[in-house]
Amino acid sequence: MAESVRRLLGKPGAVDLRPYTKLLPAIEAEEEGLRELSDEELTEKAIDLGYAELPYSHSDLVSLCAVGREAARRTLDERPFDVQLLGVMALLDGHVAEMATGEGKTLAGTLAAAGFALRGKRVHVLSVNDYLARRDAEWMRPLYTMLGVTVGSISEEATVAERKDAYACDVTYAAVSELGFDVLRDRMVTDIDDRVVPEPHVAIIDEADSVLVDEARVPLVLAGAAEAVPADVEMADVVRGLKPRLHYEIDGEGRNVQLTDAGIDAVEKALDGVDLYSEDDTSVLPQVNLALHAQVLLQRDVHYVVRDGEVRLINESRGRIALLQRWPDGLQAAVEAKEKVAVSETGEVLDSITVQSLVLRYPTLAGMTGTAMSVAEQLREFYELEVAVVPSNKPNVRQDHGTRLYATREEKEDALVEKVEEVHKSGRPILIGTQDVAESELLADRLREAGLESVVLNAKNDADEASIIAEAGTYGAITVSTQMAGRGTDIRLGGSDMADRERVVEAGGLYVMGFGRYPSSRLDGQLRGRAGRQGDPGDSIFFVSMDDDLLVNHAPETTGYQTTAEGEITDEGWLAMVGHAQRVSEGQLLEVHRNTWRYNKLIDVQREVVLEHRELVLTDGQGDRHLKADRKERHEELVEELDAEEVAKAAKLITLYHLDRGWTDHNAFLSELREGIHLRFLGRRDPLDEFNREAVPVFKGFLDDARSRAAESFEELEVVDGELDVSSVGVKRPSMTWTYMVHDHPFSSALETLVGRLKGGRGTSSGD
Repeated sequence: MAESVRRLLGKPGAVDLRPYTKLLPAIEAEEEGLRELSDEELTEKAIDLGYAELPYSHSDLVSLCAVGREAARRTLDERPFDVQLLGVMALLDGHVAEMATGEGKTLAGTLAAAGFALRGKRVHVLSVNDYLARRDAEWMRPLYTMLGVTVGSISEEATVAERKDAYACDVTYAAVSELGFDVLRDRMVTDIDDRVVPEPHVAIIDEADSVLVDEARVPLVLAGAAEAVPADVEMADVVRGLKPRLHYEIDGEGRNVQLTDAGIDAVEKALDGVDLYSEDDTSVLPQVNLALHAQVLLQRDVHYVVRDGEVRLINESRGRIALLQRWPDGLQAAVEAKEKVAVSETGEVLDSITVQSLVLRYPTLAGMTGTAMSVAEQLREFYELEVAVVPSNKPNVRQDHGTRLYATREEKEDALVEKVEEVHKSGRPILIGTQDVAESELLADRLREAGLESVVLNAKNDADEASIIAEAGTYGAITVSTQMAGRGTDIRLGGSDMADRERVVEAGGLYVMGFGRYPSSRLDGQLRGRAGRQGDPGDSIFFVSMDDDLLVNHAPETTGYQTTAEGEITDEGWLAMVGHAQRVSEGQLLEVHRNTWRYNKLIDVQREVVLEHRELVLTDGQGDRHLKADRKERHEELVEELDAEEVAKAAKLITLYHLDRGWTDHNAFLSELREGIHLRFLGRRDPLDEFNREAVPVFKGFLDDARSRAAESFEELEVVDGELDVSSVGVKRPSMTWTYMVHDHPFSSALETLVGRLKGGRGTSSGD
């Protein structure tokens, strides 16, 4: 659809770039005069922009872009292209700038961040991992310095002091998870000086589609020490011996597994005759279902790897280890029991926040990515963000070939290997994208059998990703990789030093091959986008088979086709079905996003009520005022015996404790309620309505209950050695806390649950 038509219809992706484009000649005209300035004078010119108003007027925007371009030329030896300046202006207007891979998003984001910072706005540039945050902050530091802007970065290893220093800078780079964990820890402080995260102003999101869509529903969790969940090795051994179709059945989408009658009998016998459905002990069946889910639905080297004696999850959208990420504790323990590794540390959840809720704290939000248009509707729906499609600096000459469809995986594999052999003879570098770790390793072995050596990049060696990707454009290189999103390193033709660039260009550039289509067309686009960088030549092609998960789970029909002798299906109708299956998959992912947002919306409202009250206790003495009113005599006694300041401190600690303790308990209630709420669908009731119907009344007396418990504790408060001892009334903070991300999936949809139960098992484990 043409841009003008999109604008007329108000479609996402319709941001008009013409007002920005009209400023480009003026920017270039001003640039010439800036070349005559000294570095110090150029810095002063930038600082003068601090007197401008936001949003920048056209004249101030021209000056900002001209000064930024000249500063980048001097410090980085990079003169931003006109299209990069269009991206800068789009970001400053609070849009998501879609810029193709290799078009310089990092530099555009830097100039936009500096533009906000020069106007006194605190800017957080959020990325998908620590490596990119640290790299970009250091890489762009000279440019920020010349523009009179300070910059810092947060890493997982950063101390509290280092975090405070970084957040005190004008611009702070951080992985979105690290920011979230800092926000959670700040919510638990009992002294305002212990906070590290300042008031949010502006967030610029790198890889915006990955952060705002793929990880939007990921809850970041702060946990406190509690009794560990034991890994039930016996239960893992019991389900390990069960046989598919005889003892359990898996639904067509591989999302649910359920015991058959024979399976129920086998499990009950193995557990010494226990009745799984006894009303006297309801704890056994959930343990069986968790163990069965872990054994059957979660596959090693697909959903997780075992490294250094630990189970580590794989980030599905990026194909790398998901640091600090875990399943809800019961399922995590079940997988650890399955793999016979030590149970990881667990504890009760003190608080959590989704990535979506985290970024929506910022009054001004902007982002950049190479693939925004395919999620433009979601960016508008969930964040009120519009997409500005920035043209590439040079025309894209990459050849995107049609999908090749085969009857079986084996025939698909043969075809891909044959294509690799053909292309490799020319010396062209080849990048092959796979769905998971196991697939990447099997394909590498298959290539090796054909005499084709490759380098494999997956979650098992993601620490080497920068160097592997940097050399993927070397003459004759074959690289097999899981998901390419968020890798953060360009593939330069001729290798990292571009020594063989001309030879690779003459051979035809990088050839990208997809071993299967991804659940989202956007992920296909991210893989394709690795070829054709900055006008380079290149090709892309995808190989699909009828037994790929995408088609098995989402296609309406997978039989009745005609094939060639090589097993290829060339009928246009069947080829079109691949796109249909992908759209169905995307629709399901969107519905999961919507459902998670709907559930979390109420929780966020309740959490905000608690946080507002907590802030008054922490900073405004509200705890002391309440306890003075509720326990007047005791308050007067303690003030007389000690002093008002000591009583106020104790009142604050007691009140904060009961607020935090109450929220922890309420959070546990909400989690338990949500996990089982989809069963209300069986009674023809809407699960979300039921969730709200139960969650709202329970919270109604929350603040009053916390105040009442605080008053009871205050009444019993003891003076020990001339000081108030709050521990005497059970007030204590967790002995230790830690953070992680939960691989959240509100288990299955209501419909899937209903179908699963009607199919025949009395015990159902649903999930990923």
